[in-house]
Amino acid sequence: MTVTIDTVVSPHDRRAAVSTAFRHTMTALRHLDPEAPRVYAVADMAEQSKRRWWSFATGLESGRFEALLRRSSLDHPDPRRAVDQVAAALVHAVVGRSAAAFVGCGRVWDPGPENLWIHLDSDVGIDWAGVRDTALRSVSGSGATAGTVVMPCDEALAAWTAHRAARSLEVAAAGLSALGPLDATQMSRIVGESVLGASARVPLLGGVSRDGGWRRGQMLLDAFVDAGWRVRLRRLA
Repeated sequence: MTVTIDTVVSPHDRRAAVSTAFRHTMTALRHLDPEAPRVYAVADMAEQSKRRWWSFATGLESGRFEALLRRSSLDHPDPRRAVDQVAAALVHAVVGRSAAAFVGCGRVWDPGPENLWIHLDSDVGIDWAGVRDTALRSVSGSGATAGTVVMPCDEALAAWTAHRAARSLEVAAAGLSALGPLDATQMSRIVGESVLGASARVPLLGGVSRDGGWRRGQMLLDAFVDAGWRVRLRRLA
């Protein structure tokens, strides 16, 4: 007679596994730029107080987008430049950080609006981002550990990342376009530049080869095109 024993993993053990994988990834991202460790890493919201934090999904209704634009207008009286600055900051929170994780680590958290949180400094500027669900998607063979969902290939991870990030970008685009002169072409340009910036800078800071960074960056650009963002329009023109 064969006796089969099912292993039951408690919620606490699952959370511990996820947290370990998340911490390892954040350590790698913080070390990319030790002088500015928050540029690419994100916080685990379970470990943060809510002071100066707000959910990305509520940016328009809560008045946070308006506050960012009002502060940017003090530096840039030209409304187009002011909204462009805010859009770039929001795109980096959504795309720049996740692109750096994809390029440098082959692992990405969920950048969707329901999961992403934003932290403001005392000058009403975005200085950090956080996530409620710290589970990571990972490419097989990229150092995946317990607490990660393994994707079959780089292309699959790029497609998932672009799809989830696009949800947040839609929130930002809708909110900012209601407050200032921002159109889809302008937003797509910023998204493309954010991906290209990460794919070029992360290899220089360490972790992957330049060819590997360029390859993953191009995959992510293609995935954003498939998601409806004309990130290659400027290049084709």
